[in-house]
Amino acid sequence: MPTLFGRHFTCDELLRKVGRIEQVGGVQPLTLAEGREQGVRALQLRTGTGLSLTVAVDRALDLVAAEWQGRSLCWQSPGGVAHPSYCEPAGLGWLRTFPGGLLATCGLTWYGAPHDDPQAGVEGHSGLGLHGRIGAIPARQVAWGGEWEGDEYVMWVEGQMEEWILFGPHLELRRRLWARLGENRFYLRDVVTNRGFVPQEHMILYHVNLGFPLLDEGARCLFPARKVLARTAYAQQSIAQWDRFEPPQPGLEERVYYYELAARTDGRTCVALVNRATDAGQPLGLALRYNLAMLPVLVHWKMPGAGSYVTGVEPGTNFGDGRPREREAGRMIVLEPGESRTYEIEFGLLTTDEQLEAVEEEIRGLTGGEPPELGTAPVT
Repeated sequence: MPTLFGRHFTCDELLRKVGRIEQVGGVQPLTLAEGREQGVRALQLRTGTGLSLTVAVDRALDLVAAEWQGRSLCWQSPGGVAHPSYCEPAGLGWLRTFPGGLLATCGLTWYGAPHDDPQAGVEGHSGLGLHGRIGAIPARQVAWGGEWEGDEYVMWVEGQMEEWILFGPHLELRRRLWARLGENRFYLRDVVTNRGFVPQEHMILYHVNLGFPLLDEGARCLFPARKVLARTAYAQQSIAQWDRFEPPQPGLEERVYYYELAARTDGRTCVALVNRATDAGQPLGLALRYNLAMLPVLVHWKMPGAGSYVTGVEPGTNFGDGRPREREAGRMIVLEPGESRTYEIEFGLLTTDEQLEAVEEEIRGLTGGEPPELGTAPVT
């Protein structure tokens, strides 16, 4: 039963008060119309609580904007939601059209720093660029809508992306995003399938980009960390402050950390970013819940530079230092022809002190309150 404006409504009670469901929530299509965004198809999903998500149909159904009651949950880049025709896949070209947003998907056959892979075949003829190609692939077979299930109204977006090259990989990603009217949470389910006829290596990373006002000085990471590993010597200098944030400053470099997380006996874990002072008396946070068996690595990107003030909370299948390294370490996923893997993430907004305290208690329960071990990752 939806809870809107502090009241509970049955289906009949709500429909008596509105001309159509979009008066209070639902999914509506739109098209961006200026600069490099010209022609990008998108869908706006609103749950009626003030939670609004913008899903870019032409950018892998990624979440390019998200807000709650006028407060952005994510960082948005100056480049906007560039049409995929502008994307530059080689080297660091991915950065030129990185939209930020609440979710930028990376993969499907590699992600992480640009690198060479002697076993890449035609896929790697000019090197493997930053974070792979999936985020610039438009969705097809796109559908959206909403329906009443008893007294619950469920809204959804779904579609299919294919990463393909002749003589090389053919991976399909089927994505479904859904939420319920009156709730401050939503869900993602991805199914990745090898549509080729030979075994195929596979990697996926969920690049969640949190920004102001959720991210600010005083914001805090709540991760059930058993180990925190700095990716570089520069990151190692600030590893003791892995869960804290400084104000934005010009010229600061990025810091990247890898985490070994604790989980429940069923593999479920929770990571969150919380800020108790976005407004006077208004806490704000975002929690991600998922299964470590499917996404065993958490990458944390801290970028405190002025104008690029963002932190990436990034569940993934692998470390981000190249396929050869992951292959040698025995961590590479190989999908047989026709084989699929399913990834599910719950995104939950935290808007009260009680909700933040409940997540703090949940994460303390996973770690037993023990502080993490700090160290350096065996990478560059």
